[in-house]
This record gives sequence, C-alpha cells and structure tokens, in this order.
Amino acid sequence: MNSLALMFGPASRQLFGIFHPAEDTGSAETAVLVCPPYGAEGLRTHRFFKVLAERLARAGIATLRFDFYGTGDSPGDERQGEFEGWRRDLCSAHEELRRRAPGARIVWVGARLGATLAVLAARNGRCDPVRLVLWEPVIDGRRYARFLREQHVAAIDATFCIPDLSWRRNLLREPDAVPEEALGASLSTTLRAQLAALTPDALQLTALHDTLVLAQPEDEYTAQWAAEQQSRHMPVRLAYFKHRLEWTADPYPNSAMVPADALNRLQGALHE
Repeated sequence: MNSLALMFGPASRQLFGIFHPAEDTGSAETAVLVCPPYGAEGLRTHRFFKVLAERLARAGIATLRFDFYGTGDSPGDERQGEFEGWRRDLCSAHEELRRRAPGARIVWVGARLGATLAVLAARNGRCDPVRLVLWEPVIDGRRYARFLREQHVAAIDATFCIPDLSWRRNLLREPDAVPEEALGASLSTTLRAQLAALTPDALQLTALHDTLVLAQPEDEYTAQWAAEQQSRHMPVRLAYFKHRLEWTADPYPNSAMVPADALNRLQGALHE
C-alpha cells in the first residue's frame, strides 16, 4: 500500500504526518508511532525512519510518522516549541494512529529528544502505549545543550573560510549555558528553561509500560539511568547498538545513512 500524507490534531494545533498502512492487515496486531528527534537530529534521521516505516508496513505493522508543532512540515513557529505542547502533540498522534489502526497494540519508538518526550507523555497517563522503545534518550538537558553547542561550533568552523570565533569564545566562557540557536534550530525561552531543568532524576519511568532503552556500548550515562529505573522495579531493559549513528553530521564517511543494524534492532524490539 502507498503511504498517506495527512494533517491531524486540533484545529488550533494541526500536525503533519505520514501514515504507512499495514500491507498484511490480517496480522496487524501492532502499530508503531515514531517520535522523532529535534532539529538537526530530526533531519539526519528523516530517511532512516522513512525506511523503517516502510519495512514495518511490509511486515504488517501500521506506522505513523509525524512532525511536532513548529517543526518539520507541521505548522507553527519553532520559537514556540516546548515540552508540554509537544507532549500533547504526541498524544494527538497516538489518537490518530489508534483511529487508523483500530485494535492494534501501539508501540512508541522515540529517538533522542523524541524519546524524552515519549517518557513524559506516557508518564502523564493520557496516552496508553504498550511499549516504549527509547533510542539514546536525552536524559540530561544541559549535557544535551552542550553537545548541540559543540556541534554547532564545529559546523561553523568547518563551513566558513573565516570562522566566527565568538561562538567558540562563548562556549568556553559558559560551557553549560543553553543556546538560543543550535545547528539551524531556534530554541524558545521556555524550551531552554526546560532543558536546563531536565535531569536524570526528573525523567522517571512508570510501571505502566514495558520499556526498552537502546544505547551505545560506551554510553555509561544512559546505562546508569536505566539501572536506576530497574532498581525502582520498573519494567525496563537496556540493549546496545553495534553501529554508531552520528546524530548531527553528514553520514559520509563515518556512518551509514540508514544503518542496517539499527533498522533490525528497532524492528526486533517490537516483539521482544
């Protein structure tokens, strides 16, 4: 079946999505909602999630990809982006997928900040996914902001013949500051404050959803967070990717545009 581009959600907050119907509707017991990353990371993984959705649809799993309000092809100003609105967007997308795949068990697959928003939305209790698959979730907002700033400075250094040294000076002067701009995305005042307040202790899982956390083998920070959730007797497991994905960089020559290991791992995660 062909994918379907659509607009959904409240009239005051419409969202753009692409629905991939299950090709084998007789076995459509599971549906997947993709919770994409933010900014440059979302652009970097756009093709990856398109390929994943097409593969899932062929396997009989209906999939909905969407853009949060003010991002991608959804209406709105990116300078209005913030956690609470995006959490509501995720629930709107969940309801749209439930309408288009009635009776299916809905799994949320979130990456980076999209995974963080999935935790916040599921914890709220207004949406009811049966499983969360969290791919390298952002669990420390300041750490994430520093990563974005470092990548932004590196991109400026590599792009211009005469780099703008003010970015590097600001990074050295205030290494933990949350930027107003990062790799072409504008961060709202509210979003900057929310990232500054986001800590591992503030991002708690609940026992309502089975959760699989996917990380790089050397990512001890995420492993520690997952272990703390397990110590609270949450139904969470930690697994690893073999293939590194450079979240903000042109894939050549360091990583594949659509790494096969990641595709296989995410597809398998739906049924473990």
